[in-house]
Formats: sequence, structure tokens, C-alpha cells
Amino acid sequence: MSFSEIIGNDKNKEALKNVIENGNISHGYIFTGNESIGKYKFAIEFAKGILCKDESKKPCNKCKACIEMDNLNNPDFFIIEPDENSIKIEQIRDINKKILEKPIVSTKKVYIINDGELMTREAQNSLLKTLEEPPEYVVIILISSNDNMFLNTIKSRCVKIKFDKLNDNELKSILEDKLGYTNISENIFGIADGSVGKAIRLIDKEPIYKEVEKIFSNLEIINKIDAINCKDVMFKQKEDVLDTLEYINIVLFKLVNEKIDDNEKKKYIRAIEIIENTKERLNRNSNFDMTIDRMLLLVWEEIRNG
Repeated sequence: MSFSEIIGNDKNKEALKNVIENGNISHGYIFTGNESIGKYKFAIEFAKGILCKDESKKPCNKCKACIEMDNLNNPDFFIIEPDENSIKIEQIRDINKKILEKPIVSTKKVYIINDGELMTREAQNSLLKTLEEPPEYVVIILISSNDNMFLNTIKSRCVKIKFDKLNDNELKSILEDKLGYTNISENIFGIADGSVGKAIRLIDKEPIYKEVEKIFSNLEIINKIDAINCKDVMFKQKEDVLDTLEYINIVLFKLVNEKIDDNEKKKYIRAIEIIENTKERLNRNSNFDMTIDRMLLLVWEEIRNG
């Protein structure tokens, strides 16, 4: 992997390459942006360039440090991942101890804390002590989808690099050329929001989404009972309900654009408002079955009788 092989965020590629080439490396970085848009890959490649021992070209991909980074086996490189749903103070205390040990292969040591926003407050306060007085050879990279979760004192001691979400062409290139997916529905890109991980989850559920599209494209001709009973097909996995509702909205938006009569357009616009209201209700922990039944009934009535 190299920066040139990572798709998207070209400005960040140039900025990070310049940092490596100029040797103007800070002790702390926050890589922030939507989930699954390449932040982790950028952090790995950045770490590789920092640890490379060749002074003329970084990364050289030939020195011992680079070769060991290819397998993430460089003894001066560390990745910290959440333990269950959080990064605990014990994990950060362990980092703080290891940080005091000097590099083995390179002149630097790099620590990547993935999903850094999951650090407990105690863990963040423990990390802060190191960020306040870091050894000269230490670089800490926090990867986050929500940097607002960090203490202001941590943010003030780190260089923030904002990553943009991937556009549809970039996302399509990754899915098709690198991951081998084909015949991807355009609706998938509409709700993936530039996230590779989210797009893959949606593609895996594409048979269900096609059924959703079939149902909501034919609400004008199906009866009330069939409309409500489709819940069993659409919401097999409750944890993905918001993705499914977003997909329904994309189907309805397409129908709005296809309608010529203004009254017909307004019916589907009101149906979209019902979906949005349903999302709000579910976010407030309303009863799932009752909320979805209500939504299906209201949407059906709007389309049939609106």
C-alpha cells in the first residue's frame, strides 16, 4: 500500500507526504471524518513514512522498517483498538509505559489509536499526560469518526486533519476495482454517504432492498394488509432499520421526480415526511413494532388516498 494506491482525499495525501519529506512531524494528530473513508489506511501509510530509515525517499519500501511495516510487524509501531465498546484507561496506561522505551529500529515510535472517540474520559485524561510532555521520538495518531468526543485539551495538542467522504465515483472504484463488487444499485450510493463499510453492509442486504423498492413502487395497487405485512420482509434486522428507512426515502424521491401531476408529487413528499417522523420516533426509543406498523399504514393511506 502507498498513498498513490489510496483512493480519495488527494489534498491530505499531499499534506502528509510534505510533512514526511520535510521532517516537520508533530507529536499528535487527529484523523477525523466519516467511517470507512480511508482514515486508517492513511494513518498506516503515514506511520510507514515516519518510520522509514531512508533519508532520501520516505517511504522507500526497501529498508527494514518499511518491510516490517508491510506486515505491521515493526517493533516501533503500535495499534490500539477498542476493548469491546470502549478504550479503557488500562490500555492507555500500558501505552504510557511503553512510550518511555526508546525506538528499536527507527528514530521514531508511532501509536495509532483507532476509534479514538471511544476512549473513556479517564483514558483521555491519562493520554493527555503524555501529549503534554511527549518524548521527542513519539507520534500519536487518533483516528475518529467524531472528534467532538475528545477533550478540548487533547484537541488543542493535536494537529487535526479532516477527511472528506468519498464521492460516488471514488466509492464505486473501490467497490468494483479493489473489492470485486459488480452491478451495484445506484440507490446504494445514495445512502452509503461515501463510506466503504456502509456500502458493503448495504450491498449485502441488496436482495431485501430490491423487495423494499418493489413494495414502495407499487403502493398505489397493493391492499392495506399486504402493505403492513411487508414489515416482516423489510425489517428482519432491527439494528439496520435506519438504513432501510433511508433507502425507502430514496425510492420515494425517485417517484416524486417521475410524477408529472403536482398532486401526485405532493403525496409522495408527504410520505417522505412520514418516514422522517418515523426515524425521529425510533431515535426516541418508541416501540419498534407499533412505530413501523403506524408508518406503513400512514404511507399506504397517503399514497392511496392523499
